[in-house]
Amino acid sequence: MVTKQFSGSPDEADLTRADSLAREIFSDVANKWALLIIESLGERTLRFSELRDEVEGISHKMLTQNLRMLERNGLVDRKVHPTVPPRVEYTLTEPGQGLRSTVEGMCDWTHRYFGRIEASRRSFDG
Repeated sequence: MVTKQFSGSPDEADLTRADSLAREIFSDVANKWALLIIESLGERTLRFSELRDEVEGISHKMLTQNLRMLERNGLVDRKVHPTVPPRVEYTLTEPGQGLRSTVEGMCDWTHRYFGRIEASRRSFDG
């Protein structure tokens, strides 16, 4: 799919349309790694290695890809310090903080219904 440019049209923000920019953004940020990165950053600034340690199980490649995507979408700010070796830090931007409140709601929902979901899965799986 070709990346759309926002023209201010209401169609651009319609998640039901396959060619909608909003759907592309939603697809970018609605993955487990992006959500975990956003939650891990919170209100902190972290280096790449610190972030990798925070998000258990993420590979170097997945963390790199997701940070680039989050930066591209304006959710993460990447700051490179002119040191040897270069020190790179990541912080959530204002839109990233806005999304973080939604992610926190999803985390709260998971904790609230974890037992019921687990019981349903056991029942379904037999």
